[in-house]
Amino acid sequence: MILLRISVVRSWRREDIIELYKSGGWWEEGTPAELVDRIIKGSFLFVVAEENGRAVGMARVLSDGVSDAYIQDFVVHPSYRGKGIGREILRYILGELKKRGITWIGLIAQPGTMDFYRKEGFAIMEGHTPMRYMGGEDV
Repeated sequence: MILLRISVVRSWRREDIIELYKSGGWWEEGTPAELVDRIIKGSFLFVVAEENGRAVGMARVLSDGVSDAYIQDFVVHPSYRGKGIGREILRYILGELKKRGITWIGLIAQPGTMDFYRKEGFAIMEGHTPMRYMGGEDV
């Protein structure tokens, strides 16, 4: 049994967070480590699951703090996957958002994760397509 503590943090050791971002394929070599501090501080919620003081999972929430929230950068370290940690992180986040009266909660699921999210109450938004800005005409 893994004993974890899950909490909202306002800062964390950069090395732990970078390792988690790398395990998700989201951290490019040469990215300044200081970016971690800005990411954490700029998030509505930044949640860490820790074991013995080491971050083994994380997720962050972007929100207006009133009605809508988006979960992103949700990852569990590969050596800790399949142990229910992701589920606990997600349930913790959902609880924190609901306590604040935020009930419209979205995310973009990576391939292979849809069943996980469905079991936790998420559904595909029929008729909607996630999009990302990739450049265009100068404004």
